[in-house]
Amino acid sequence: MSAKPKIAVIVSSTRPTRFADIPTNWIVGKAKEHGGLDVEVLDLRDYPMPFFDEVASNAWAPTQNAVAVKWQKKLAEFDGYIFVTAEYNRSITGALKNALDQAYVEWAKKPAGIVAYGSVGGTRAAEHLRNIAVELQMVPVRHGVHIGGGDFMKVHPGFGGSGNLADIEGSIGASAKAMLDDVTWWAKATKAAKAADAAIAAE
Repeated sequence: MSAKPKIAVIVSSTRPTRFADIPTNWIVGKAKEHGGLDVEVLDLRDYPMPFFDEVASNAWAPTQNAVAVKWQKKLAEFDGYIFVTAEYNRSITGALKNALDQAYVEWAKKPAGIVAYGSVGGTRAAEHLRNIAVELQMVPVRHGVHIGGGDFMKVHPGFGGSGNLADIEGSIGASAKAMLDDVTWWAKATKAAKAADAAIAAE
C-alpha cells in the first residue's frame, strides 16, 4: 500500500495575539481523525524571511537568503498544503503573501486547502489565496472551512469566546471533512502524475 500523502498545515499569522493556533490545532485533529493523510504544522514564526528581495523567483534564479532556502527545502517535503489564514483588510496576511512569494518550484502541482476566519468567514482572503495558488500552479480545492460572524465571536478568546472549536462543530465539521477529502484525493492524483512524468523522463 502506498504511503499516505504528507500535508503541511501552514500557520499564516505571526502576531503574538493570533487566533490561528486554535483552528490550526483543530484541523490537525480533524486530519488525524480523517486518516487519509499525514500532517505536520509549519509555523511562519519559525521562518523569519525578509520581504521578497531576490533577483527573481526560484523558478528562474537560485534564492540567496538562507531562511528562504530553508523554507523552500521544507516545503519540498510535502504533497500538499492546508493554509490556516486570517482575513486582513479583504486579503491574506502579509506574512503569508511573502512566504508564498519566497518559493515557486516547491508549490507547483500540489493541492491547497484553506481554513479561513474573519468577519465573513475569511471568504475574501480565501478567494485571494486561491488566485495566488493558481498562479503558483497549485490545485486549490473546492471545499474550505470558513469561521465567521457569530461563530468567530463564540470561540475567539479575545472576545470572551471559549477557544474551543468543538462549540461550532455543527457549522464547520462537514466542511472540514469535505476539504480533507478533496486534499487527499488531489494529493494522491498529483503525486501519481508526477511519478509517471518522472518515469517517462528517466526512459
